[in-house]
Amino acid sequence: MKVLSLIPPMTQLNTPYPSTAYLTGFLRSRKIDAAQEDLALALVLSFFTPDGLFEIHTQALVLPEEERSASVNFFLDYFQDYQSTIAPTIAFLQGRDSTLCHRINGREFLPEGPRFQSLDAYDDEDSGDSLEWAFGALGSQDRARHLATLYLNDLSDVIKDAVDNRFEFVRYAESLASSQPSFTPLALALDARPTLLDSHLQELTLHAVNKHQPDLVLLSVPFPGAMYAALRIAQTLKKHCPQIKIGLGGGYVNTELRELSDPRVFEFVDYITLDSGERPLLALIDYLEGKRSIDRLVRTFICNDKKEVRYINWPELDIPFEEVGTATWDGLPLDSYLSLLDMLNPMHRLWSDGRWNKLTVAHGCYWKKCSFCDVTLDYISRYETASASLLVDRIEEIIGETGQTGFHFVDEAAPPKILKALAEELIRRKVIISWWGNIRFEKTFTPELAQLLAKSGCIAMSGGLEVASDRLLALMKKGVTVDQVAQVTKGFSDAGILVHAYLMYGFPTQTVQETVDALEYVRQLFENGCIQSGFFHRFICTVHSPVGKNPGEYGVQLVPLPPITFAKNDIAFIDPTGVDHDMLGHGLKKAIYNFMHGIGLEEDVRVWFDMPKKQLPKPSVSRTQIAAALYSSM
Repeated sequence: MKVLSLIPPMTQLNTPYPSTAYLTGFLRSRKIDAAQEDLALALVLSFFTPDGLFEIHTQALVLPEEERSASVNFFLDYFQDYQSTIAPTIAFLQGRDSTLCHRINGREFLPEGPRFQSLDAYDDEDSGDSLEWAFGALGSQDRARHLATLYLNDLSDVIKDAVDNRFEFVRYAESLASSQPSFTPLALALDARPTLLDSHLQELTLHAVNKHQPDLVLLSVPFPGAMYAALRIAQTLKKHCPQIKIGLGGGYVNTELRELSDPRVFEFVDYITLDSGERPLLALIDYLEGKRSIDRLVRTFICNDKKEVRYINWPELDIPFEEVGTATWDGLPLDSYLSLLDMLNPMHRLWSDGRWNKLTVAHGCYWKKCSFCDVTLDYISRYETASASLLVDRIEEIIGETGQTGFHFVDEAAPPKILKALAEELIRRKVIISWWGNIRFEKTFTPELAQLLAKSGCIAMSGGLEVASDRLLALMKKGVTVDQVAQVTKGFSDAGILVHAYLMYGFPTQTVQETVDALEYVRQLFENGCIQSGFFHRFICTVHSPVGKNPGEYGVQLVPLPPITFAKNDIAFIDPTGVDHDMLGHGLKKAIYNFMHGIGLEEDVRVWFDMPKKQLPKPSVSRTQIAAALYSSM
């Protein structure tokens, strides 16, 4: 049995999405012939060549002038400049031609389309250079990568406007799949005439299967923005290689397709598995090799001859976390990923800058109480750990394979006890790595522990502050307070560890006053050096969260869902406060964008909202609240 795992477009451009690396490593640990390919990266790179841009140019030319966007017009006007600069720019972003930074920084090499207008936000009258304040004299590589990223973003806009209006570097055709009660939108899109993107993806798919000759292809769909392309891949396989069996899984599937009943999905794939893939995959391989009956599949959807969707879940224990093997990146083009720099903020850039080895410290979440989280699903609810010794063994094995020492621990919330043991083991064995991950800002993370983590190679931490309101944090069951978060994050910052805060607005019963107060708290966290980065997310109620399951406990009423045969996740609700959170959200995002760049920290936070200050309540918290909390902890 030969298994090929594919990463469908779109996921990340700077590093491989880890799901296929986990599965390939696990299968090989069980002596199963397994390979992997990243078609997301391959698709983008197929267009970012002189020939690829010529294909885009050809399509852009046939657009009526009145339908051409500013991005398309600029691309057509400067096409020769784009075509001559694309190959060296890609090589630069792949780390293969660092000296090109001098030409890029000269601002005469790259054509500068509409995306470059964002540089106006950084204008500094005193510096005489709009990027000088951000990068200084020694940041030539970073400066050039930021300019090159803007250049690629311009080209992305051209692809979207001239080739396929669903295209995004991450959220490709996301609306077709995200919380879609019916498969019909996807079915219609897949039945439509293929776009140029679809044609490229078809060629890449056929090349991958001809290279590996698999018996089983696994499509990992972590996000809604990868589902359309995954089914286009499956469609190609069904047409040209009908003998190959196709399995579908991943985070999106695990979250949204748990009540699937539409048989049309099985015109594209043969099996759909839920939750951790190791046990269902072993059962599926056994079935395909004639070693077990179909009724002994594990957490797997099939469609029978009567076009009836069946969910089969033979009771069988999951593979223990300590026995899942070591992830492998063998077969993935590690020297071809693009190190992008969208944001100038040093913490925020980690998500798109550099190639990180992805590793999980523990399966699931040790807290699993947050009321906004999908705590009922396996990826949160089933908590398992591995020993520090085994984790460092895996780290050393991955370094030996990739030659790279950067690690992103992708846990939902890495446990402090395990991180402490891991740090001590790294130090004891003198294993040199740089790592970052996601945690809860709980009091166990003392300044002493932060110093230990920094000594072991920790460079950054992200965590959920959510709404900076003690009332709402208690309602969320976060188990932290604003003052506590300030003290924990300050401990990390003082240890030289960058801190990113996940923030939320629009939580049930959140008032305008609490929104203003939350932004004031966030301002003070930046002002006092507790956090260096943050992002405001709009609260979304999901059917798998405590809010979705018990809305009355949170003071809201759910809006009834339509009949669902496909995806089910987001659910609307009626909040009696009647606050227009979408209007406030724009101001929150504008504020934090400026805070991350050190701008406006002395301002009244009400200036960031698109309404006169007098129409908003004044912050009810003291402007020195966080400073006082930090002082009291000394």
